[in-house]
Amino acid sequence: MSNQGMNTLRAQFEDMGQNVWTIPNVLSMLRIIAIPFFVYFFVTKKYLIAVLVILISGLTDLFDGKIARRFNQISKLGKLLDPAADKLTQITVTVVYFREFNQSDDKVFKIFSYVFLLFILKEFTMIVGSFVLLSMDIVPQAAIIYGKVATATFYIVMGLLMLFAPGFGALAKFWVMPRPVIIVLVCISAFLTLAAFTSYIPDVVTRVKARRENLKKSNETEE
Repeated sequence: MSNQGMNTLRAQFEDMGQNVWTIPNVLSMLRIIAIPFFVYFFVTKKYLIAVLVILISGLTDLFDGKIARRFNQISKLGKLLDPAADKLTQITVTVVYFREFNQSDDKVFKIFSYVFLLFILKEFTMIVGSFVLLSMDIVPQAAIIYGKVATATFYIVMGLLMLFAPGFGALAKFWVMPRPVIIVLVCISAFLTLAAFTSYIPDVVTRVKARRENLKKSNETEE
């Protein structure tokens, strides 16, 4: 990254230092703090508590945006913190699921586990891309309808796995999801996730081109 990009990125973060302690920002921070607790309870096989942690995290995600708009607490930090909390949570959930299915004695599940890497790759790419855009003085685009549908589907599917997947479902002793159902649902979620990712590309390309054109015109004016 160029020095200009680093300076722009630094200026963006300094600007985000304003209006930090708003209720929506605190809720987003709590979602990030909840991630290691989820991992701990999941790894130690306290699956029901892990479900409750994710449920509470999801509820804060549901309300932070509403609170920000209702009480005029929208901030630049919040626009970055909220999606960051989402992406870190999704990456964490998919990592623990990949681990569980990859260690399964079921050979089909072991092969199937690599589908979860698609979610991880997509979220990691968007996190890195957000920093690149910020370094170009471009604020990452808010979630569009495709992204919202993909995210909702992700949480529904992963929530069902958390409750009824064989081996680690919190309520699996009452009912276990059949293997074909698990594979189909996760693949649908993966497809929607990739479709949402590609839907952002045209807008990003347009905004990057516009930013470069503005910089070019600005440099020509100075000369």
